[in-house]
Amino acid sequence: MTKLTIATRVSDLALWQAYHIKDRIEASFPEITVELNKIVSNGDKVLDKPLALIGGKGHFTKELEDEMLAGNADIAVHSLKDVPTYIPEGLELVAVTKRQDQSDVFLSHNYATLEDLPQGALVGTTSLRRRMQLLKQRPDLKVKDLRGNVNTRLRKLQEGEYDAIILAWIGLSRLDLLKDVPYTQKLSLDMMIPPMGQAALGIEIVSGNEKIREIAESLKDENTFICTQIERDFISRIGAGCSAPVACNAVIDDDMITFRVMIGFPDGTNIVHEKLVVNVVDSKNLGSGLAQKMINNGALELLKHAEKIAFKDEMPQRL
Repeated sequence: MTKLTIATRVSDLALWQAYHIKDRIEASFPEITVELNKIVSNGDKVLDKPLALIGGKGHFTKELEDEMLAGNADIAVHSLKDVPTYIPEGLELVAVTKRQDQSDVFLSHNYATLEDLPQGALVGTTSLRRRMQLLKQRPDLKVKDLRGNVNTRLRKLQEGEYDAIILAWIGLSRLDLLKDVPYTQKLSLDMMIPPMGQAALGIEIVSGNEKIREIAESLKDENTFICTQIERDFISRIGAGCSAPVACNAVIDDDMITFRVMIGFPDGTNIVHEKLVVNVVDSKNLGSGLAQKMINNGALELLKHAEKIAFKDEMPQRL
């Protein structure tokens, strides 16, 4: 083959990611020309509703997968956190790139840190995971939904609609946007556990083409693949969707894996938090095993109730 087509969303961050993978492939396989198939996903079109109310994470991937199945693209480059644990027949998630900084970051034009926010300050995020962890630490805060692309969210902060907002550090770093915010505080993994797959790219391919598989697997980082598979196993087993406040994150340090998970209510109450440290060689069933342990302790009932109340109209500070 002499040409490969990447399916990608058209947001600034998605295009950065696709061009990054394009450059890597062309450097490793100079005989191949890489083109982009730029697609506007439903998740990019509907910007005035929380993600859980428009169908969840799959709305960032479905159109890309449809293009692949139609023969219009060979691979798709996804933010792994947007990829559902179910992959359609005929497609495979074969590689995960080396994960960079997974932290969330506090951003403000007036306050240096989360701790400095005055009582009742207004914080912007649409993530139920962030809402849960913010209100667990600071139940006095008011949390309001924040949709739009990264630039729109930063503009809303600059215009004073929020005292602070919380975003993923990696996206702002890749687009060189951190310099535009006076106060930034990177939140530790113990302070704000990330979502499944944050800061890694997932490479999805059409099944059956061994050359495409070879190219995709050349992008794979083994440690990141292990960690993100643990996270995806946990989410898959516990059955948590976008309307459930769930955080999970695995990190390898030397030969040990630290796996942090948290579930609870969007208002920061009824929190269940686990942190396990195991040897990498013993980690094969870590994600599904911890999920089963939490299920045995009532996690499914907790999640069911959390999902029911997640987007009630009467929720305080709901946009």
